[in-house]
Amino acid sequence: MEDNVLDFSGKQLKLNEESDAEEIVTALLSSRSVEAFRLSGNTLGIPAAAAIGKALESHPELKRALWSDLFTGRLKTELPAAFRALGSGLITAGAHLVELDIGDNASGPIGADGFVELLQSEPCFTLQELRLNNMGLGIIGGKKVASALLNCYEKSRARGRPLALKVFQAGRNRLENEGATALAEVFKQIKTLEEVHMYQNGINAPGIRALAGAFAENLKLKVVNLKDNTFTVQGSMAMAKVIPILKELEVINFGECLVRTQGAIVIAEAIADFHNSLKELDLSYNEIKMAGAEAIVQAIKNKNNLKKLDMNGNNLGDGGCEKLKILLQEVDKLKVLDSLSDDEGEEDEDEDYVEGEEELGEEEEEEEEEDEEEEVKNDENKTHQKQPMPI
Repeated sequence: MEDNVLDFSGKQLKLNEESDAEEIVTALLSSRSVEAFRLSGNTLGIPAAAAIGKALESHPELKRALWSDLFTGRLKTELPAAFRALGSGLITAGAHLVELDIGDNASGPIGADGFVELLQSEPCFTLQELRLNNMGLGIIGGKKVASALLNCYEKSRARGRPLALKVFQAGRNRLENEGATALAEVFKQIKTLEEVHMYQNGINAPGIRALAGAFAENLKLKVVNLKDNTFTVQGSMAMAKVIPILKELEVINFGECLVRTQGAIVIAEAIADFHNSLKELDLSYNEIKMAGAEAIVQAIKNKNNLKKLDMNGNNLGDGGCEKLKILLQEVDKLKVLDSLSDDEGEEDEDEDYVEGEEELGEEEEEEEEEDEEEEVKNDENKTHQKQPMPI
């Protein structure tokens, strides 16, 4: 983080009118250099945002805009104008951002209308880290973000320095397959990603396949966090095909992704021969049985940098849990094993993959996606969900 930080984060300020923002505006205008501006953990109305945005016009040196959790208690309809006011200040200043964090604002798709202009403008041509966690973007918002990023990439490429995004975070956004696929197309163009965090997004096999294809174009990937989506065997196989060429991977988080035993086996095969830099592997809560666990042990036995293996919440049973510990002890990896306290026990049924069942599952998921999208539309103008302030 830069030395020149203006920090108003976590003060729980109620910034409604222009006068409420006077302290922040004065601080901005009196500071010769502000490279990082922290405003998270307050609540910002349109007039106050306009005043702050105007003050930002005097800071072309700003590199990090850290504005998460900024609209507690606000109407969703307020967010686009507030975002535009802040973004306009950066655009007028001619800033060159390296980090933009507007996560935890639960703006819904309508909120994207306010910040996409900034995303595709010159201040974001230099962006390296983009954090959009817990925005409630949905499919529509996800597509808007993807379109803006693609425009940003094309415009910056025309200037001779294409967007070189390294970190992308968009967890808890209900992106689903369509949103994930739209973003995957952007990732294919960017090719510079090092971290992708898209956990808890309702993405199933088609979206996972699209992301796998995009990851194949980003060979510097170190962290892939897709926790709490739905791989099934199809998604697991797609990801297993690309993992061998991602030789710099340090963190793989496929927890709660319904990988199952067959998926665990193909993922184990994918990491077995390379990935000496691997530090964390999370395959928790995936309905994995002992055959999958044994494959994972064999795959990690040569991973000297591994610090954490999470196999909790699977279907090993008491005997299987003990066997896993013994196998890990034999390869000197027991110390990296996380808790197994939530193991679901052995299942009696065979886990044979049935094509018809998979197709039925995807149809049910599509119906749920349609219902969720309808909820997003119905909630569009409701009061912004209140979030707890940081202490």
